[in-house]
Amino acid sequence: MINRVLLYNSGGGIGDSIQLLPLIETLKSVLKNVDFYYLSAHQNYFNSTLKDFNCKIKTLDLGIKYFGFRWWQALIVKKKIINLNIKKFDLIIDLQSKVRNTLILKMIPCVNFISPCFNFKLSSLPIKITKGNQIYKDVLEAFNIMYKKKLELKNYDILKIDNSFFLESKKLLPGTGYVGFSITQGNVYRKKRWPLENIINLSNILIRNNKIPVFLIEKTNTNLINKIKKLLPGALFPENNSDLSSPALVTCLGKRLELAITIDNGIMHLLSLSNVPMISLFGPTDPEKFSPKYKNSIVLDSKKIYKTKDISSITVEDVLKEVKQYLNF
Repeated sequence: MINRVLLYNSGGGIGDSIQLLPLIETLKSVLKNVDFYYLSAHQNYFNSTLKDFNCKIKTLDLGIKYFGFRWWQALIVKKKIINLNIKKFDLIIDLQSKVRNTLILKMIPCVNFISPCFNFKLSSLPIKITKGNQIYKDVLEAFNIMYKKKLELKNYDILKIDNSFFLESKKLLPGTGYVGFSITQGNVYRKKRWPLENIINLSNILIRNNKIPVFLIEKTNTNLINKIKKLLPGALFPENNSDLSSPALVTCLGKRLELAITIDNGIMHLLSLSNVPMISLFGPTDPEKFSPKYKNSIVLDSKKIYKTKDISSITVEDVLKEVKQYLNF
């Protein structure tokens, strides 16, 4: 019987957490009245930045910074668990594959342990699967084998978001013909930005064809917003006109768009929850691992098109060709 489940994620970005929502939804659909805990090397975004998605997953606060990244943590983790009055977990799910992190995580007492590390050889039971590019899908397959289930990955139900965000998104974007742009990157160590000149040129083509560019940019990024406003007087910045400030609003705004054009970033994942038709541009990162997977999701990968990790090699014409599949002009 499963009463307590722990999920461990070493990823530091909001996008890493958003990608886990379908797995959490799927597990919760069969593990009723089970306490889900989340342990991260960074923070539990589900109870902070992503709280409006109502994921309802507890934080396992061990008071250990960057859990899993220092060998000495293996010496104290059991004591930390005891201090929290937790004897053991019925199931621990490891959502990363670094050997060090996995071995430290295994110091937490549990009945069953699932980890993709060494192709699931460090799991508590022998599990043989064909590994894919997305860990959460492999983990679900491993769970099915371990517990003799036949679960299929469920999409996150955006109706869990409070209706006030849907009403606000309709207020901000009341009409039709909106094309969303997400152009800022969270990870500063990889050059994932598409040139602003390309974005302006593409936006002008859209405007000439009676479409309205909508930029999803945080209010604090005033310099970029003001620059785009000067170059594109007809562009909209909905988040600037709202008192609400939440990633949940971005997802709801996605339902108001005809199409979204985005780089690989957290907003891409937020928009994907709305199933909006999307063109995502990839350069240094791996689209097989990070790109949204649904019917109307198209990936333009500079590595495949031009044999380079330089995202700026993707041209306006490349994107426009895909845009015309969705927009009637």
